[in-house]
Amino acid sequence: MTFAQRLAEAQQRFGPICVGADPHESILRDWGLEASPAGLASFCDILIEAFAGQVASTKPQVAFFERYGSAGMAQLERYMQAMREAGTLVIADAKRGDIGSTMAGYAAAWLGDGPLAADAVTLSPYLGVDSLRPAFELAKDNDRGVFVLAVTSNPEGSQVQGSGQPAIAAHIVDELGRWNRELWPGMTGSVGAVIGATAEARLASWGVDIDVLCGTVLAPGVGAQGAKVDQALRVGGANVTCIPLSRAILQAGPRISDMRQVWHVWSFAKDGA
Repeated sequence: MTFAQRLAEAQQRFGPICVGADPHESILRDWGLEASPAGLASFCDILIEAFAGQVASTKPQVAFFERYGSAGMAQLERYMQAMREAGTLVIADAKRGDIGSTMAGYAAAWLGDGPLAADAVTLSPYLGVDSLRPAFELAKDNDRGVFVLAVTSNPEGSQVQGSGQPAIAAHIVDELGRWNRELWPGMTGSVGAVIGATAEARLASWGVDIDVLCGTVLAPGVGAQGAKVDQALRVGGANVTCIPLSRAILQAGPRISDMRQVWHVWSFAKDGA
């Protein structure tokens, strides 16, 4: 099965909410944990117990593991492996992007069979969408996925993404759709776009036709940034739409039953909590 098919199937069973694994220092301290590799290990243990095999997907933010160096990355590897072995799809939020052999190296790291293997990875297209070719092609070969930044939920993004005629964001989505049609003809493609759940008005004003994507959408911005689940589903259009939720879930921790309850409410009530 392709990544897009696996994501759609998992979300039919568990709903569209993707559990964010963002071990901010404040979250660790609120959970009574040290901001250290040991605290990070306990954080991962709790999330694995709470959600492994119980949700469609999880999205670890790589930066919060990188800050602890090799010890932190070891915990990221352990977390991703445990979640994937339990059947939960892992989207590594790494936002990688480069050219040539360097991009091929990033693709092999996150979409290959090494210790950082994920089901999908986030990418930045600002060296050109076609510079991401190694990741697109490896995603095709290994039945993995990518999510490429297009219309992000942060307001600063508008300065770049909304510039030009057509807008850069519209060009990116059009190009991602072209790659999906080339690599997965007649199917839902596994080259996805990051489209902020708060971006509905920008999609219209910038001329972004999200339905040309024919793929998957990662729609951040629900919860702490103010968007609701139905907004995220609208910006995703006809695409398979994955909705990450981090702070709303993690702030209910470390008690597992409380985090599961928050996840359940957001997953199965269209208007969220």
